[in-house]
Amino acid sequence: MYRPLPSFLTISGSSIDGLGLYTTTPLEANLELGICHIKDERFENGYSRTPLGGFVNHSPHPNCKVYEEEGFLKLKTLKEVDKGAELTLCYTLYEVEKL
Repeated sequence: MYRPLPSFLTISGSSIDGLGLYTTTPLEANLELGICHIKDERFENGYSRTPLGGFVNHSPHPNCKVYEEEGFLKLKTLKEVDKGAELTLCYTLYEVEKL
């Protein structure tokens, strides 16, 4: 069965902005969460967002980062993340800041 998000993630209202991506279990540091963007020049900024990439809000103190691998941008945790915490990235508009 197709799942747009890993089973341990959910989307809910965010105190940062609109909806956010939350964990339903504790997450370990450096845990790969999946593909958040697919390189495709036909889309604005050259990437198409997946459900995983569509709900991550900005924070100046993020708990996740994005890295590129074979034409994909992937999301992974920077540190341990507590159950129920919102997953965040440090970005400006849609340009991912390399950490």
